[in-house]
Amino acid sequence: MTDTLTPQQRSERMRRVRGRDTNPEWAVRRPTHSMGYRYRLHDKNLPGKPDLVFPSRRKVIFVHGCFWHRHPDPECKLARLPKSRQEFWETKLKGNLERDEANIAKLEATGWRVLVIWECQTRDTAALKKRVRKFLDGVP
Repeated sequence: MTDTLTPQQRSERMRRVRGRDTNPEWAVRRPTHSMGYRYRLHDKNLPGKPDLVFPSRRKVIFVHGCFWHRHPDPECKLARLPKSRQEFWETKLKGNLERDEANIAKLEATGWRVLVIWECQTRDTAALKKRVRKFLDGVP
């Protein structure tokens, strides 16, 4: 199947895709801040530029979009592949997944603890808060 959009339309659509300050990222940042945790954003000195960095705790949180980072949960409907240009997308998204795994491994090798929160997991704020608190404080 070929692309249903013209190259100009596709370019415009892809230009709108944001890499930071996304809605899922805000859905994690707001409750984390409201619970009293303070963090840095997108530290360029760390592998993968984690979305939230807690330097004194040596912990980071990545907020991954289910589509772009290939959420492995088979129940997640946001992680589906497009119907057009599947070979391109499979290669592109596999590269994203491999890069994510390498960045997490580098962080853990240097003593950082990593939490990945998926886009679909940001909808339940209560569960999200509980998960963040448990990760940061080790308290259930």
